[in-house]
Amino acid sequence: VQVAPEDCTGCGACVHSCPAREKDPATKVETGKRAINMGSQIDVREHEAENFKFFLDLPEVAEEKINRSSLKGSQLLRPLFEFSGACAGCGETPYVKLLTQLVGDRLMVANATGCSSIYGGNLPTTPYCQRTDGRGPSWSNSLFEDNAEFGFGMRLAVNKFNEEARELATQIMATDTCKDELKKVLADCLSADQTSQNGIEAQRARVAALKSLVKGCACGPCQRLGELADYLVRKSVWVLGGDGWAYDIGYGGLDHVLASGENVKILVLDTEVYSNTGGQASKSTPMGAVARFAAGGKAMNKKDLALISMTYGHIYVATVAYGADPNQAVKAFAEAEAYDGPALIIAYSHCINHGINMVTGVNNQKDAVASGHFPLFRYNPTLTAEGKNPLVIDSKPPTMKFSESAMKENRFRVLQQMNPAHAAELMGKADKQFAAKYDMLTKLAAMSPCATENKTPEAPKA
Repeated sequence: VQVAPEDCTGCGACVHSCPAREKDPATKVETGKRAINMGSQIDVREHEAENFKFFLDLPEVAEEKINRSSLKGSQLLRPLFEFSGACAGCGETPYVKLLTQLVGDRLMVANATGCSSIYGGNLPTTPYCQRTDGRGPSWSNSLFEDNAEFGFGMRLAVNKFNEEARELATQIMATDTCKDELKKVLADCLSADQTSQNGIEAQRARVAALKSLVKGCACGPCQRLGELADYLVRKSVWVLGGDGWAYDIGYGGLDHVLASGENVKILVLDTEVYSNTGGQASKSTPMGAVARFAAGGKAMNKKDLALISMTYGHIYVATVAYGADPNQAVKAFAEAEAYDGPALIIAYSHCINHGINMVTGVNNQKDAVASGHFPLFRYNPTLTAEGKNPLVIDSKPPTMKFSESAMKENRFRVLQQMNPAHAAELMGKADKQFAAKYDMLTKLAAMSPCATENKTPEAPKA
């Protein structure tokens, strides 16, 4: 582990979160001091810059030695998202970093305008970077209101190019003019297993050989295939954005894309407020929170985007909060990526607009889960085929009231100061609603698997 001295924002979140303590070199006994501490950058900049340069030149861990779906394994993978320039201690960026570690350079991102598009495309620099071989994610920003459709277009384009490449390959294999060596490589490309990273890397090697072979053939199909060969390697299309986009302005498109059944993944970085434009209330803002256009405290509860999406039955849905359960977050991302169909991950992201100490933002995530405000679960339709209930609840029953956790954040506390009676009324309602929501989830998770399937009703008998 090495800190980038000239890019540290000084948020202190790593020091707060690190459980390790220094050990006495002689006795190996912990000294009580943390293994990592905050200090003046100027004092260590030159020395640590040399260390960081050495660190970057270290070889990557061999792929076959890593369990990508585990917490430890995922963090041994090189992130292709770094030094974003987001707010110090931002709750969104760890999810984007994790996504690039698990999906890597196969990632194609459609990014809604908002915080994630500003720190994601702060041109002329960009936090999205390359592997040592020069490969990296592709990224583009669309309008606020049509980002889901924008990503949908990416998916359809990838599908069409892959379809055309396969048609050309079949056509070439049926001819007598092209070389047998080329036909063998084509056959291997078409039958390749790309369910693992090793399989994808092997396909890349085959595609490289294929592109070299088609260059030596003058026929039209081979020349066209040379332009499309890279689409024989599996691509992963992810649509990113905040709750203002996903819950409000872009919800119509998001719902349309999820309902399409296409293999599009959606990551909602849920700060429960329009973070980038000044802190206006969104449909994700919880009851009792004060925000712009909700100065007297939001009277209605948070829209349940996850539950709405689960009703379709064919969408992978997960809620994650890395501060509360990082293992569950990694597992959800890995399952969503592997799922052959639309997937939605709603990621709780603490934010400076919450009026909290960003150093201890992970504590606020833990409280959000412990209070029932943001229960963690995964809805995986593939489990139904195995005779299991597709809904798995990953968080324990609430151990504290929502009102207890809310009073740790200024967005709720300010209403109590301005109008104590109204604050007490809203907090009382919110406590009951969040408790009822967890109770409803546990009942859904306990239902018989057949009761959760979307079955076509039988025609009435005469």
